[in-house]
Parts: sequence; structure tokens; C-alpha cells
Amino acid sequence: MNSMHVKKGDRVIVIAGRDKGKRGEVLRAMPKESRVVVDGVNIMKRHRRPSAANPQGGIEETPAPIHVSNVAHIDPTTDKPTRVGHKVLEDGRKVRFARKSGEIIDR
Repeated sequence: MNSMHVKKGDRVIVIAGRDKGKRGEVLRAMPKESRVVVDGVNIMKRHRRPSAANPQGGIEETPAPIHVSNVAHIDPTTDKPTRVGHKVLEDGRKVRFARKSGEIIDR
């Protein structure tokens, strides 16, 4: 399994591709495929035929996965993209921190 610098619930910004500059929250992380689903990014439209569950039918919009290398974590203090580092605190917890500000990301 590949280790990723983002987790579900993290605030990220897209740094490459069609949706460059868009910000959102990670809805799902898929470490085996090295992909993440970000809210409001890489929107896919699917035409649905009317059914019992959806009698109206219509066009459904859902976010599709994008590669994790195309997103950067948003620094909690500066609100700008940052790289993520790891360190072990005095109490033995391993946490992620923003490289730009040194702010701890994990709650």
C-alpha cells in the first residue's frame, strides 16, 4: 500500500490539470490507486434514465478521482499550498505538519 500525504477530511488545492486553482475537502482517499476524490473538483456528468429510485431521471454530477500528485495541502495558517512533513512529538505521537509554517495538521 502506498503512503499518501493527504487523508480524508484534509483541505487541498489542485496544482495541476483542468481544475487547477480549485480548493476543496478530500472526500475519499484511495491509497492503492494513489488517487483522491475532492469535493467540487473533476466533476463527472452521468445521464440517468428514470427509475423507481429516481423517477425524474436527468443528469447527475459527481466528483471523480484525481491523482494525489496533482493536489497540495493547504497550510492552516497562511492559506497557501504547502508540502507535508512528518515528525514524532515528545509524547510519542507521529504527526503531519505543514513545511511552510511548521503548524501541526493532524488533530
